[in-house]
Amino acid sequence: MGSKDQGGGALRGRWKQEDRDSYWKMMHKYIGSDVTSLVTLPVIIFEPMTMLQKMAELMEYCELLDKADECEDPYMRMAYAAAWAVSVYFAFQRTWKPFNPILGETYEMVNHQGITFLAEQVSHHPPMGVAHCENEHFTYDITSKLKTKFLGNSVEVYPVGRTRVTLKKSGIVFDLVPPLTKINNLIFGRTWIDSPGEMVMTNLTTGDKVVLYFQPCGWFGAGRYEVDGYVYSAQEEPKIMITGKWNTSMSCQPCDQEGEPLPGTELKEIWRLAPTPKNDKYQYTHFAHKINSFDTAPKKLLPSDSRLRPDRYALEMGDMSKSSSEKSRLEEQQRAEKRVREAKGEQFTPKWFNLTDAVSPTPWGDLEVYEYNGKYTEHRAAIDSSNVADETDITSIEFNPWQYGSSSSQ
Repeated sequence: MGSKDQGGGALRGRWKQEDRDSYWKMMHKYIGSDVTSLVTLPVIIFEPMTMLQKMAELMEYCELLDKADECEDPYMRMAYAAAWAVSVYFAFQRTWKPFNPILGETYEMVNHQGITFLAEQVSHHPPMGVAHCENEHFTYDITSKLKTKFLGNSVEVYPVGRTRVTLKKSGIVFDLVPPLTKINNLIFGRTWIDSPGEMVMTNLTTGDKVVLYFQPCGWFGAGRYEVDGYVYSAQEEPKIMITGKWNTSMSCQPCDQEGEPLPGTELKEIWRLAPTPKNDKYQYTHFAHKINSFDTAPKKLLPSDSRLRPDRYALEMGDMSKSSSEKSRLEEQQRAEKRVREAKGEQFTPKWFNLTDAVSPTPWGDLEVYEYNGKYTEHRAAIDSSNVADETDITSIEFNPWQYGSSSSQ
């Protein structure tokens, strides 16, 4: 293959040969299995971010949804929304693994494009995260359950989920079905990530849809990053051609019924990757650093927030030994709480989302759907309207996602 991202090389620099050999022996028996939460992974392959924070990365270029909301052309509206869905794939190419959230863990983000973002881990086995985000132009809701298949030196990740984006001006609702992702050379060689296949975004209100094809990486890197497709009317006629690379930019152009560019029209760039930090340890974008920063946290941050996880923070500070020990401690606390819950005959109840009766079919299996219950909006409004000054040192808050004990007072 051609040159890949630098994360794989950096990872191999930290992972000695004997570590890889030992890990391979341990993982070999799991070939063909879903390893999403089956095995305990070494912190050496982690990045200082959780899966809930990873969900928030889709908001980096949310101004594209603002443009979609303001757009009067129904097909250009879909082109902007599709570009937004593609924009996250540059961040998804990172080869580091995010931390699995603790059951009840949350992530809050404000101070970006006027949005308020909230995610909550609602299930541990299988791992499921739910998020709600909104600003004056749109609302975004997702129920996400990752499913994996370990293939030896690679793993396929199936995005079992349901995404709904509602544009406030028009009231139209988009549904998104992304392609699977394959992590190659997981243990031996230079790790790299590919997401070959179709992405389909459907306008559930009108029946229009976007179908984009992510080219698989060929020999010597040929075709990697390339994305092409069309916006189709409800009658399945191509209206707008979309083309570009998910690591650079996306453009579009009106087309005829044969999919050819209309005479007198030009290719228009609708998204371009923002400048990124040079030689960043984890290949983070500037926005990824904002996600970890307390500058994007609201006043009176929930103590269950991912930023406060001691294992995540220790890794961010470069203390791998402490990160590993804290990760083990949190995982044992989670197991202990599960034993208490089972002894009480109780089920975990999410705080900010409710399980619905809906079951959403996906290409990789059915998915139970959670919906935002509105309580966080009330919680945040009460805090924001309070005249009491918040002088708490946010970094001193103890991480507390637990349902029992002091967590009941959150």
